[in-house]
Amino acid sequence: MVDRLTFDQAYELTDMLINKATKAQLAECARLLALNLAHHQIKQGEIPVDQTLALLRSFERSEEHFNLLMEGMLNLIGVLVNVSGGVIQTKH
Repeated sequence: MVDRLTFDQAYELTDMLINKATKAQLAECARLLALNLAHHQIKQGEIPVDQTLALLRSFERSEEHFNLLMEGMLNLIGVLVNVSGGVIQTKH
């Protein structure tokens, strides 16, 4: 259950960062993630988009699937924080 809460918190944080980001920051985030994907594809091979979309829409959550989703959220958080100047402000 702790892992699930951690994923939910990561997902909420991505939503918060996306909502606070400017259009230019989101564009920079997309560019950086595209470069990361291109680097992976050159080194490891093509990642079929249809398989990735199927994973996102799947209701069955294996440990491998969960780890992939979590790593994706962590990558997104890292890039969003970097393009926004490294500042995360939260409400108390």
